[in-house]
Amino acid sequence: MKNITIVGGGLVGSLLAIFLAKRGHKVNVYERRADPRSTDVYAGRSINLVVSHRGWTALRAAGVEKAVREIVVPVYARMMHDRQGNLNKVPYSIDNKAIFSVSRSELNRRLLVEAEKLPNVTLHFDQRCMDVDLENATCTFESVGGMVAEVKADVVFGSDGAFSAVRSKMMMGRFSYSQEYIEHDYKEVAFPANADGTPKMDPQCLHIWPRQHYMMMGLANQDGGFTGTLFMPHTASAFTPQASFRNAGAAKQKGPAYPESHKSPTLTSYPGFDTVVTEEQAKKFFAEHFADAMPIVPDLVDQYMRNPQSNLVIVRCDPWTYKDKVALIGDAAHAIVPFYGEGMNSGYEDCKVLNDLLDQYGDDNWGEVLHQYGKQRKPNGDAIADLSMRNFIEMRDLVADPQFILRKKIEGRLQANHPDQWLPLYSQVKFTDTPYVDALSEGRRHDAIMARVLAMPDIEKKWDSAEVEKMALGMLESK
Repeated sequence: MKNITIVGGGLVGSLLAIFLAKRGHKVNVYERRADPRSTDVYAGRSINLVVSHRGWTALRAAGVEKAVREIVVPVYARMMHDRQGNLNKVPYSIDNKAIFSVSRSELNRRLLVEAEKLPNVTLHFDQRCMDVDLENATCTFESVGGMVAEVKADVVFGSDGAFSAVRSKMMMGRFSYSQEYIEHDYKEVAFPANADGTPKMDPQCLHIWPRQHYMMMGLANQDGGFTGTLFMPHTASAFTPQASFRNAGAAKQKGPAYPESHKSPTLTSYPGFDTVVTEEQAKKFFAEHFADAMPIVPDLVDQYMRNPQSNLVIVRCDPWTYKDKVALIGDAAHAIVPFYGEGMNSGYEDCKVLNDLLDQYGDDNWGEVLHQYGKQRKPNGDAIADLSMRNFIEMRDLVADPQFILRKKIEGRLQANHPDQWLPLYSQVKFTDTPYVDALSEGRRHDAIMARVLAMPDIEKKWDSAEVEKMALGMLESK
């Protein structure tokens, strides 16, 4: 049995505590914020989460799947809202697979309840991590009342988010680190239910208002309402969609960063959060870009003026571990943007991989366990960061592109007729255990193949022909 300190009691830290405690270790969790079971620490700045296959795999392995199933809403498709108010429903898979919407605060509360049921887990709230002695696995915490305490452990996990205090101490040594803000910030928007508690929109869809420069999306809650999010540039300036993706690091990778059939709009001017600051400006903005959402959310402008503006950051670092003493996990190791809905799922997969490595190497061989953990998870953390920015471009810009819609139809036919040969990138990420790095590589191959397919003469007329199918599969097989 080891004494383990987990810095951060959020979504990943709480699940990690359950995994480790069930192995017999003594676990102390220290969280900077107040107990979310007694106060809403996420008020006004939450993005609803989705639990996908990877998340369920980890929750099942930890023995808490049933507890989480009770608070989720299944989501089977995207529902696109165009500027004219027309709706277009696009299923996530041809075989009716779903992702599952869940409130961040509800999930965190549920996992903390499950963790506290274990006799060898102790939760500490309102505790700020001031210092970490890496060599001795000792953390210094300060309470809201000013009390300072040193806590010695055998192993320390930094699960304290994108601005990790544990990671900041690891940076004192030989450590590579990058932190990049994307140009878009976000604000929460609450979509109320009808007076009788029924939803105003299809609750089994992710609703998206794609507007190239801006995007709004909404995921259902169990009470009939939706948690929505408005994404808009932090600062008004000139814009090309590819620029934001490439600046986030995707262009450093080999192969197409986005479907080659997409034609970028010309450089143009657009507002940002810094120019939509008054109530009158907000009314004009929503009336112009999200007119069909205003009747659904009568206080949309009031919420915009009231709710805080939050930023989105991508964090990459290396190494994730220090000897057999300290490890980063979740956002502390690989903070990503939320556009694939995989931030939490990738963190949960971190926990599951760590648990599997403890099975393989033993609970007394932390040096090898942490070494293998970092070696296996670091490339996948980088890959899901790239995939998340890629999906942002898809949701914001491409879903209304006729060429992109045609591509999806062709891919759907290929998958239906040859499911063992062609699995779309989204399905690889959301519905399988395929390592993110492999899914990203295969997605780039699909991009190159589909670019050639879409360039075929009269492709709009013969997209479902045997000729198109033969060409696509032929290129797929010629690796």
